[in-house]
Amino acid sequence: MSSAHFEVGYVARARGLDGQVIVRTFDPRSQVLAEVNRALLRLRSGELLELAIEQRAPAPRGWLVSFAGIGERGRADELTGARVLVFRADLEPPAEGEYFQGDLIGLAVVNEEGAPLGTLEEIWNNGPAPTLVIRRSDGEEILAPFADDFVREVDLERGRLVLRPPELFE
Repeated sequence: MSSAHFEVGYVARARGLDGQVIVRTFDPRSQVLAEVNRALLRLRSGELLELAIEQRAPAPRGWLVSFAGIGERGRADELTGARVLVFRADLEPPAEGEYFQGDLIGLAVVNEEGAPLGTLEEIWNNGPAPTLVIRRSDGEEILAPFADDFVREVDLERGRLVLRPPELFE
């Protein structure tokens, strides 16, 4: 079952005196904040706060964002550390063969013979291809590029990803 929201980043800090914040996205190349007009913030307290995005602009290492109702530095400081989520309904659906990263997290990962390898826990976006972080049942991690040579199939309905592990882990 798909979630109604995707976690895309976090509020890194307040900026200036008029309530702006710097949002760091987990994928530095992400343009998702340019595409949406609202966000759901999960504050450090656990409280959820839906806010309209009034202004946004790319900034070094993130996005400079002004949220409706956050007009002073003190209110912006309260948002520091909040997780930033966007609404699935506000996004264009992914093209054939593409996926929202949030839909991949939690998938069971199996090899081509169907043997379990672990669970997809994280996706790192720090190179030309995203890196899948798969946690095995013994706590060890397998790192694999999200590339056709390694990812043989993604089956969201069955909740699994078929992986040809890098030779180092076979």
